[in-house]
Amino acid sequence: MTDTIRGTRAVGDDADERDDEDLGDKAAESPVVQGLGRAGLAARGTLYAIVGVLALQVAAGRTTQRPDQQGALTAIAHQPLGKVLLVAAAVGFAGYAVWRLSAAFLDTEGDGTGPKGWAQRAADLGRGLLYAGFCLTALRLVAGSSGDDRTKEADLTAAVLRAPLGRLAVAAIGLAVIGAGVYNGYRASSGNYRKKFDTGDMSRRARRWLPRVATVGLAARAVVFGLVGTFLVRAAVRYDPNEAVGIDGALQRLAHAPYGPALLAVVAAGLFTFGLFSFLEARYRRLMDRDV
Repeated sequence: MTDTIRGTRAVGDDADERDDEDLGDKAAESPVVQGLGRAGLAARGTLYAIVGVLALQVAAGRTTQRPDQQGALTAIAHQPLGKVLLVAAAVGFAGYAVWRLSAAFLDTEGDGTGPKGWAQRAADLGRGLLYAGFCLTALRLVAGSSGDDRTKEADLTAAVLRAPLGRLAVAAIGLAVIGAGVYNGYRASSGNYRKKFDTGDMSRRARRWLPRVATVGLAARAVVFGLVGTFLVRAAVRYDPNEAVGIDGALQRLAHAPYGPALLAVVAAGLFTFGLFSFLEARYRRLMDRDV
C-alpha cells in the first residue's frame, strides 16, 4: 500500500514537472515575451551608453550629473520630447523585467532545478526586480518627481544594518554583487557569451566586432560591480551606511583615486561599450532558448 502511494506521488510529481516544462516552453516561444526581451535589452543598452557618456564627462570635469541609471534617466528627461523618451524607456525596462522574471519563475531558458540552475534563476529574479525598479524610476520622472536616491541608499542600508543579522545581510549582498562582477569578468575572458548568440544570422562585421565589444564591456561592468560590492562589504564591516554606494558613488570615488580621472575615463568607455554589447544582444541574442 505504501509503495502504491509513493508511486502515485512520483507520477504526480512527474506530471507537475512536465506541466511546468510545457508552461516554460509556451512562454519561451511567445513572440510577445521575446519582443519584450529584445526591447528590454535595447533599453539596457541605451541606459549604459548614457551612463558611459556621463562618466566620461565627470572624468573631464564637465558635468555634475550622476553617472548612474538615475542620472541617465534624468539626462533623458532633459532632452526634447523627454517624457516621451522616458515612457519608451519605461516600457523597455518593463519588458526586460518580464523577460528575466519569466526565466526565474518559468525556467524559460532551461536552467533546471539543480544548484547551478537555481543560482541562475535567483540572479534572473534579482535582475527582473532591478529593472522593474528602473521602470518605476522612469515613470516617477515622467510624473515630475526626482527624489534623492543617494539619501535613500544610505537610509535603506542603515535600516538593514540595524535589523537583526543586518550586518551579515549587507555583507552577503555585497559579496553577491562582487560575485556578479567576477562572473562578468569570467564571461569577458572565457567568451561563453557566444553560445547565446545566433552567429549564423550575424553579418561579418557584427561577428568581427562581437568579441571586442563583449570583452571590453563585460570587463568594465566587472570593475564597477566589484567596486559597488566592496563598498557594501565595508559598510557592513565598519557599521557605516555611508560606505554603501551605487554605481555613481563607486565611479565618483574612482575619480578621486590616484590617476582617478584616467581610470574613470577607461571604465566609462567600457560602460559605453557594454551598451553597444546590449544592442548586439537585442538584435542577435537567442531569447528564451531552452536548448542553449
